[in-house]
Amino acid sequence: MWHSEHLETNTIHGGKDGQGQHGPLSTPIYQTSTFVFDDVQQGASRFAGEAGGHIYSRLGNPTVDELEARMALLEGTEAAAAFGSGMGAVSAVVLGLLKQGDHLVTSHRLYGCTFALFNHQLPAFGIEVSFVDLADEAAVRAAIKPNTKVIYGETPINPCLSVADLDMLAGIAKAHGITTVIDNTFMSPVLQKPAKHGIDIVLHSATKFLNGHGDVVAGILCGPKDLIDQIKMTTRKDMGAIISPHDAWLIIRGLKTLHLRVERHCENALRVADYLQSHPLVKKVDYPGLPGHPGYKLLGKQMKAGGGVLAFELKASFDQAVTFMNALKMCKRAVSLGDAETLIQHPASMTHSTYTPEELSEAGIPQTLIRLAPGLEHVDDIIADIEQALGAAAKQATQAA
Repeated sequence: MWHSEHLETNTIHGGKDGQGQHGPLSTPIYQTSTFVFDDVQQGASRFAGEAGGHIYSRLGNPTVDELEARMALLEGTEAAAAFGSGMGAVSAVVLGLLKQGDHLVTSHRLYGCTFALFNHQLPAFGIEVSFVDLADEAAVRAAIKPNTKVIYGETPINPCLSVADLDMLAGIAKAHGITTVIDNTFMSPVLQKPAKHGIDIVLHSATKFLNGHGDVVAGILCGPKDLIDQIKMTTRKDMGAIISPHDAWLIIRGLKTLHLRVERHCENALRVADYLQSHPLVKKVDYPGLPGHPGYKLLGKQMKAGGGVLAFELKASFDQAVTFMNALKMCKRAVSLGDAETLIQHPASMTHSTYTPEELSEAGIPQTLIRLAPGLEHVDDIIADIEQALGAAAKQATQAA
């Protein structure tokens, strides 16, 4: 397999195992549910794990194998496992690492469905969960218990873009024999490699930057081979959150332009964030690429850039926030990120609607917070659309007065 010291090369060539019998440039899609054995003995040896080769696409598939090999290379880990959704990956890793009586430490700010899984489902299985500010070292240390088995977090954190120090989290975890899991979706391996900072398992919603074209739902776990193999042969195999070969191929295709797309996303996000922080209707802009952001100090140490997602709080009423959202023309009201199109959403009523009003308040997610994922359009067009929509919201306030 091809390995390079340069990410730009690995996004294109990483994980390829020759060109096959017919020499295709594009990775073949092995669109098959099952694989034929030469004889009973071969089938038995594969099921026993004594011989290589494929059995059934829920257990492994050559197209998926290439995606997993490439992602492990990009994240700097020994192995990777692909899933049918980001939440499939989240569920598989936490249920694969935790059992009844165990304790999970996680962030009080999380993607809404991850929060729902941790807050509502895990306690039903007898798994204790503590929600803390992962950017606060004292709070993390105070949350550790004798039965703590996993620290799980996102950085930057969805939707407020706060940043957790990976070296700090890994140091605390290793001192207590705790496994760390970090969702790296917002950064991608282009901007951040958690494993280099001592994180055990790196998670992605591959739906986002990795694919980049808004036509796949998928998830990825990257980590040590023993842990990834354990998850593949337990919670992924038995719960069945399997990625299809065609979806794996679409992500492989998307990865070829990942570094180029992420560069443009970051450039556009910084320009938009700079514009927003000077607008009179904007109360606050959350973007790690701005010097005033608390996570800015980790640029260069942990992150290469501020990323392609930002959030901003309007100095307005909830009705004005709705007016702003509805007045947008080019920017698409949709709950994802990392696509060619600029996507914008209202966390309190959309991605984080699983939070109660009290939980939203505790997590610092106000009703006028907007999350924006600038796309690949010309940045002047993105800003122009936002400006006219902010004008509509300001006009509503004037009329109301």
